[in-house]
Amino acid sequence: MAYKALYRTYRPSTFEEVAGQKHIVKTLKNALATNKIAHAYLFCGPRGTGKTSMAKLLAKALNCEEGLGHQCNHCSNCLAVSDGSHPDVIEIDAASNNGVDEVRDLIEKVKYSPIKGRYKVYIIDEVHMMTSGAFNALLKTLEEPPAHVVFILATTEAHKVLPTIVSRCQRYDFSKVDDEDIIKRLKEIFAKENITYEDDALKSITTLADGGVRDALSIADQVIAYSGSNISEKDVEDLFGLASIEEKVDFLNNINEQNTKYVLEKMNKFIEAGVDIKRLTTDMLDILKDVIIYKNTNDVSLLVKLKENQVKDFSNKITNKKALEMINILLDAQSNYKFVNNIRTLFEITLLKLLNVSSTTDANNEPIKSTNESSLNSSSKDIKIEEKEKQNQTIVSNPSSQSINKQNEVNTKILEDANSLSQVATMGERNQLTQDDLIKIMVTGNKEMKMALISKWKSLEDYKLHPTLGKFATLLLNGKPYVMNEKILVLDYQFANEAQKVNLIANQNKLCEVVKLISGVQTKIYALSRNESYDASRTFMELRQLSKLPDIKVEDIEINIKGE
Repeated sequence: MAYKALYRTYRPSTFEEVAGQKHIVKTLKNALATNKIAHAYLFCGPRGTGKTSMAKLLAKALNCEEGLGHQCNHCSNCLAVSDGSHPDVIEIDAASNNGVDEVRDLIEKVKYSPIKGRYKVYIIDEVHMMTSGAFNALLKTLEEPPAHVVFILATTEAHKVLPTIVSRCQRYDFSKVDDEDIIKRLKEIFAKENITYEDDALKSITTLADGGVRDALSIADQVIAYSGSNISEKDVEDLFGLASIEEKVDFLNNINEQNTKYVLEKMNKFIEAGVDIKRLTTDMLDILKDVIIYKNTNDVSLLVKLKENQVKDFSNKITNKKALEMINILLDAQSNYKFVNNIRTLFEITLLKLLNVSSTTDANNEPIKSTNESSLNSSSKDIKIEEKEKQNQTIVSNPSSQSINKQNEVNTKILEDANSLSQVATMGERNQLTQDDLIKIMVTGNKEMKMALISKWKSLEDYKLHPTLGKFATLLLNGKPYVMNEKILVLDYQFANEAQKVNLIANQNKLCEVVKLISGVQTKIYALSRNESYDASRTFMELRQLSKLPDIKVEDIEINIKGE
């Protein structure tokens, strides 16, 4: 008999065997127990989280011969659903059957009664791949199907499914499965397969799977083929080009100690060994996160990556401020990987930025200047101390010195405030708009206002050197007006991290100030990444084709955009 992959062999046969998704299991079991069965379900979530398996389990529970809600796994209906031969459980791959003709054929067959079970169950996988025409053809049937029919739609990209389809289904959002649940499932399967393992090997497999049980089992299959019946952490690392935790900690430690030559040479070795840069970046983030958690809690049980000896050693060598700045740089790189062709170059630039952070921040969280600047500042500091001592000595004889000192303090405070206002915030609470809000804004968009603003957009160049607004003007220049009405301006950015900066509440007022300077218009500002603006445009066009756009005026729109 041909070998059967682990994820196929150990597909859950009952609700109890499902890894994670407890909220969905509970809801479906209660619905079956009370005979409150919906006519259509929409299962959404990342790949490998159990959407198709849950659909088959639901089909089994609907048709089990022992009664509604049961999954005996020995009656003819249960067995037929498990092996994919049940005549009343029809699985359709929307990626290859996405046209109007296929849907019309489906609709024609829906009206016929079940042959063997209680219900005819249509499982449509990757439903977002269906064309607009196919969606429209399905609408009526999906809304009012025969009593004996249940539709189960599954997708990894729910935002691409027509809102009119979503509104006709009970939606269940599948989340990434917790590492603990995946490890528990792996242990159960390895016990049945007589596979011995190191606990750290399971952790490595789980990390690679990134919340997907199917991915975890596929990875486990590969490791077993590579190492046999005894799996070690090193086997996983060798097979998938992973760097060990010790190597990553050492790598970060050398970044912290400014060993530029070593860091760049180590990077080359990582790449030659086949280490995934994206994965390495994620692991570096996890390590730094562990360090910050430990420095603030001293609780080893909260750590994800590091062991007690590792975190204690590294946390003594790096400050909170330095670790947080490094995290920000790594997060920026992570969000930009998808937009570049050469990930290696971006990673190398990221490392240079990290080294620069390390070289400009000492253990006391104060900037370290260059040699000349440092000596100059040191001399200036000595002079200031001497002057202050002289002032203290003459303060009784010269009462006016008090007012002078006070004025100096005020001037210093003004300069500090001006400097802080000139900085674009990179962290904090963000403004958020729903897709419904965006559609309303697009419906009420004023094309003339938008074109007038576009004609003045290049004048932002004049403000790039402004002492307090320069960086905000530069941030605006990187985007372009997407849609605008009398209340809000929506910008389009190629990179998600720039859009996120615009949406920070801390940046709102200054950005609005810059736009008012160039246009004379007082408006709130929101930003979309290129993918978000594409999705918004697509949804808008689909709703317009269906004549489903909201009938609304600008004055009726409530824009929940805050500023500081």
